[in-house]
Amino acid sequence: MSKSLKRVIRALVEAGVNSTPLEVGPATTAQMAADLVGCELDQIAKSIIFQGQSSGNAVLFITAGGQQVDTAKASALVGEALGKADAALIRAQTGFAIGGVSPIGHLSAPRAFFDPRLLDFDQIWAAAGTPRHVFASDPKTIMQLSGAQLANFTS
Repeated sequence: MSKSLKRVIRALVEAGVNSTPLEVGPATTAQMAADLVGCELDQIAKSIIFQGQSSGNAVLFITAGGQQVDTAKASALVGEALGKADAALIRAQTGFAIGGVSPIGHLSAPRAFFDPRLLDFDQIWAAAGTPRHVFASDPKTIMQLSGAQLANFTS
């Protein structure tokens, strides 16, 4: 079992969340993940990482599978221009590889924002630290555990 998956499991257990990550195989898109778990596209909680251009810090946007982060809205929320975060920054600041970034269990929790669309569901699915594993939970729990602020940042 990978260190990343172990961190996500530990975060779930420590929070008292009864959710066991499932190995579903590699999913390179939110639609693939939705198809693998049998849910709606917007029930997939994507963890999108940007880099603050002034601070250099990773910023996490947890968004519904069918939504796109609007970089102008996201930059306004954060208070600095945002750019693409490279794999090295993502790994160093979150502990996760691209494709498996979980909304919880980070090495160093980034500033995070949560898409209100995810609250339309009783259950959502998120990456569990690897590109092959996901876990399910109610959206309010994921928002709380991630330390994310509810905000409109999608287009």
